[in-house]
Amino acid sequence: MPSSVRREALDVRRDAVDTSSFVPPYSSLLTPHVPQSGTVLAFDFGERRIGVALGDFGLGIAHPLATIGTESNDERFAAIAALIAEWKPAQLVVGLPAHMDGVEHDLSRLCRKFANRLHGRFTLPVALVDERLTSAEASQSLREAGIGGRRQKPMLDQVAAQHILQSYFDAQNHVQAA
Repeated sequence: MPSSVRREALDVRRDAVDTSSFVPPYSSLLTPHVPQSGTVLAFDFGERRIGVALGDFGLGIAHPLATIGTESNDERFAAIAALIAEWKPAQLVVGLPAHMDGVEHDLSRLCRKFANRLHGRFTLPVALVDERLTSAEASQSLREAGIGGRRQKPMLDQVAAQHILQSYFDAQNHVQAA
């Protein structure tokens, strides 16, 4: 890995939330501490639904877990609190959407706000991960599994969260290997 990429990855770990309008290729952390073991919960934030995925640093494999299908913040955070109590994660990951050129948009701001709320409520490290095309990848994965059309809706968000978490694990493994 070129030294400029290693330096960029280290800078991302040191910095707080990047407030620029460009989504970096690596995770932006709300907290500088990156756990090396334990469970990770990932979220595909949406205004109507939040997909949730689960994984473990040891295995580095993400799995779809749940879809939180309510627009009420109180109900959303109650459901998230229940998942955190059950799975006891060491890390949370939130997908950060952006336009294809990397420029953030309105939903990006809401995702950052959601990530900050997660960190504030649960005092866990939170990583923001570029999520461009994860919904399209999730839809393709479901089609390949024989699930198409309207049958995808109940599971699309959690499979998108799975793709977000898997990209986080892949990026962490890439940085550690350098």
